[in-house]
Amino acid sequence: MLLAIASTPGHAADITRGGQTYAMHCAMCHGPAGQGIQPGAPRFNRGERMMQSDLVLLNSVRMGRGAMPGFMGVIRDRDILDVIAYIRTLQR
Repeated sequence: MLLAIASTPGHAADITRGGQTYAMHCAMCHGPAGQGIQPGAPRFNRGERMMQSDLVLLNSVRMGRGAMPGFMGVIRDRDILDVIAYIRTLQR
């Protein structure tokens, strides 16, 4: 399923929807501007972890990492990819 989503030519990331999903599920720990509020949370605004591929980041969100719970079954893969596209815009 993941490969189908990632390789579908008609699926462009929706950064607006990604920002909405980020605000709902991620900002409480990662900060509204990606500054990393919780200890150990990557600071997306500084590019931490952003050198990783979308597939690696998708898997981290699905399965969880460190103190972050997994979101498999909570957020659809397509929506996670939208969040990834959004957090890539937070880099300064």
